[in-house]
Amino acid sequence: MEQPNTDVIQGTLDMLILKTVSLEPMHGFGIARRVEQISRGVFKVNPGSLLTALHRLERSGSLNAEWRTTESSRKAKFYILTQAGEDQLESTTADWSRRASAIARLLKAEG
Repeated sequence: MEQPNTDVIQGTLDMLILKTVSLEPMHGFGIARRVEQISRGVFKVNPGSLLTALHRLERSGSLNAEWRTTESSRKAKFYILTQAGEDQLESTTADWSRRASAIARLLKAEG
């Protein structure tokens, strides 16, 4: 039996990161772990893709970052959602909800 694909759907990683960070400031490993937890293992975030996306979101002003100490006493870069990030999250969430509803309607269509 073939293993199910756990890659994040193309175009959704930024939205998933922004949503996760909107819950609380978090470091990269925590973001990946939380996405996997909340999706109940359906999505796993590739570390390289995550790092690229975090840098892109920080450059665009959607996230701010600051160095903090983790629960395990290590230094890590924690990401914080900005107002621009909140705005981006709101618009991308609305767009994906609209698309997901359309796909659901198509999958339920009968001839």
